[in-house]
Amino acid sequence: MHIHIVGICGTFMGGLAVLAKEAGHKVTGCDANVYPPMSTQLEAQGISLTEGFGAGQISLEPDLFVIGNVVSRGNPLMEEILNRGLPYVSGPQWMGEHILQNKWVLAVAGTHGKTTTSAMLAWILEVAGYAPGFLIGGVPLNFGVSARLSGARASDFFVIEADEYDTAFFDKRSKFVHYHAKTAILNNLEYDHADIFPDVAAIETQFHHLVRTVPGIGRLIVNGQEATLQNVLQRGCWSDKEFFSENQDHDQQGWSLQLQEGEDFDILFNGQLQGTVSWGLNGAHNRMNALAAVAAARHVGVVPAIAIEALAQFVNVKRRMEVRGVAAGVTVLDDFAHHPTAIATTVAGLRRKVGSARILAVLEPRSNTMKLGSMKQALPDSLAQADLVFAFSAATGKDVVGWDLAETLAPLGDKASAFSDLTLLVHAIAAQAQAGDYILVMSNGGFGGVHQKLLDVLAQQVIVVTPA
Repeated sequence: MHIHIVGICGTFMGGLAVLAKEAGHKVTGCDANVYPPMSTQLEAQGISLTEGFGAGQISLEPDLFVIGNVVSRGNPLMEEILNRGLPYVSGPQWMGEHILQNKWVLAVAGTHGKTTTSAMLAWILEVAGYAPGFLIGGVPLNFGVSARLSGARASDFFVIEADEYDTAFFDKRSKFVHYHAKTAILNNLEYDHADIFPDVAAIETQFHHLVRTVPGIGRLIVNGQEATLQNVLQRGCWSDKEFFSENQDHDQQGWSLQLQEGEDFDILFNGQLQGTVSWGLNGAHNRMNALAAVAAARHVGVVPAIAIEALAQFVNVKRRMEVRGVAAGVTVLDDFAHHPTAIATTVAGLRRKVGSARILAVLEPRSNTMKLGSMKQALPDSLAQADLVFAFSAATGKDVVGWDLAETLAPLGDKASAFSDLTLLVHAIAAQAQAGDYILVMSNGGFGGVHQKLLDVLAQQVIVVTPA
């Protein structure tokens, strides 16, 4: 089959393209943003790319157009497809019908932690010899790729990051209803995606739809600390379920953990010790992600001892507290955090790791939810553990926020400042930096290459170490 992917350069659709090529299909695609690294990754796979959405691409005569959710009515190629009555389908539906069919699908859903938990789960299955396929919304450093059909041998198992965002302009269901998971992690649920969901109840409805697709022989792995997920289950559940909780009493049923020295922690199931995780990750959120991954792996037969061994070898996903470099004694970190809850847990995790060292938090609130201002009031509290806060919104373009950054961060007092010029931002941060500091950059976009710009400026200046 020849498929032409309309909107190929997004994380999901780019991964779908790689999987389709591995499965033996002819794959071409187009997007408005055909540039490295995604363009080079796809071209290395032998996938021909076209810049833009010109209607002339119908001359490629594919068997099917696969449509990404970046595409809307008015798109020239989409209008031509509709006018001519050519066959088309959404990316998630094609994925469900052509890649996931006859697979044991392990889906990871939740507002936060989907990418990291999916990567943990895939790595656990890999170490256990399951050779899983996977599609993850980031690059797990243990694998070096975001998607593959299977490992060293054909596998019946597939791990997928299950996004609640809508499927396509013609299918407003969440993507994850197309995956038909047999094992589903419900990691957490809070308000997000203000551009498509009016309130948290609307998101709960979509999670209820996901629960409806899990078969009776399947299993739900549910965060027992989330009232919103209890709301979802109260609307109906037809599968086995196991709960996990950081603070669960150890004599209760389900999965729980107990923090040891440093970042090590014990994993317990039904009050019985399963083993101790010793690793380099930090933060309560990562411990909960790990707990969910161990529980899900057990559903497909991986004993907790093997899962715990795998976690000791786990290296996080790119852009998850990733060290981008050190210059003049200052460490520059990159993290994908863009929701207030994720920002708070990221800063708290770094604070636990670095102790009294200074944290300079650098935030670009560019997600659709943040640009709409739905959660701006939560930002000051989410950044409270940072020593200095630098916020950025471009003066023009699609990433401009619709509210006043400086006014929103005013509760933080003199330790917060806002910028609309990237060069001024970089120099302001560098001027405040001291040897031993950690600059934590948080954005769900490229942020204008601010990480390297900071490292370059820091490398050119002399930072005086102030005696304690």
